[in-house]
Amino acid sequence: MFSFFTTNEANSALPDVIKKYEYALAKNTEIKKIEKELQISMSTTNSVESYIILKQKLNSAITKFYESVEILEDTGVVVKSIEQGLLDFPSKRFDEEVWLCWKYGETQIKFWHSMDSGFMGRKPIDVSDDSLV
Repeated sequence: MFSFFTTNEANSALPDVIKKYEYALAKNTEIKKIEKELQISMSTTNSVESYIILKQKLNSAITKFYESVEILEDTGVVVKSIEQGLLDFPSKRFDEEVWLCWKYGETQIKFWHSMDSGFMGRKPIDVSDDSLV
């Protein structure tokens, strides 16, 4: 179910979101590793069997990755970039829909940006800013 986050709600959800993000990131890393193995296999062996086994392993890893992203987004966040570690929480500032912005490594939600400005348009959340839902 969709809902807007207050800053406090987003910060309360963050530990669980981080754990789920890290799992999705690990699945993404696994895909890249298998893709490299597949490329090496294609150039160094003529074995159809080893190619098919690696291809099936890749397909399984991709499925697990997308499942992990779905589980992550079921928390209410929107994944902007797994590789860059960018996640947004939908929120409102007065009557404007905005994103509460989080980047991997940050320990709390400290920034927001408008729907169309993205990461480069991040603005700090003022400690006394009760304008965010």
